[in-house]
Amino acid sequence: MFFVIFAVWLILNGKITAEICFFGIGISAALLFFMCRFMEYSLKKELLLFYLTPLLVRYFWVLVKEIVKANICVLRIILSPELQPEPAFVYFTTRLRSGMAKLLLANSITLTPGTITISVENDRFCVHCLDKELAEGMEESVFVDLLEEMEAKEAQWNC
Repeated sequence: MFFVIFAVWLILNGKITAEICFFGIGISAALLFFMCRFMEYSLKKELLLFYLTPLLVRYFWVLVKEIVKANICVLRIILSPELQPEPAFVYFTTRLRSGMAKLLLANSITLTPGTITISVENDRFCVHCLDKELAEGMEESVFVDLLEEMEAKEAQWNC
C-alpha cells in the first residue's frame, strides 16, 4: 500500500525531483501509519486479499456466466408469448458468517437479471424472482459455494 500511495503522489505532482520523492516518502509513510493506527488497516489483510485473488477471479467469472444464463432465461420469458412468468419470493438461510460474504451474495443475486435481493436479516435472505424457474436452487448456488470456500481460506489464514 505504501508504494501505491507513493505512486499516486508522484502522478499527482507530475514530475519527479529529489524534493518531491523525499516528501512523498514521508507523506506515504505517515498515511500508512495513520491507516494502520486509526482505520484498522493491516498488512495482513492486504496479503489475505492477494491470497484470495484466484478465488475472486473465479467468482467474477462465475458471476459473468450466471448473468449471461439469466439474461437468456429472462429474454426467453419476454419473447415467448406462451410462457407466463410466475413471480415468487424466495426465503432462504445461508451458512455464510462474514458480513462481506453476505454482501457479495446479495449483490450477486441482484446483479443477476430476474432476481433482486429484498432483505438480508442475520442469515436469512429474501429474494424476489421474476419466475419460479429463476428461484430454483438459490440457497445452494455456485455463489454460496465459492463464498464458503473463501471464508474457509480466510479462516485458515487467520489461524
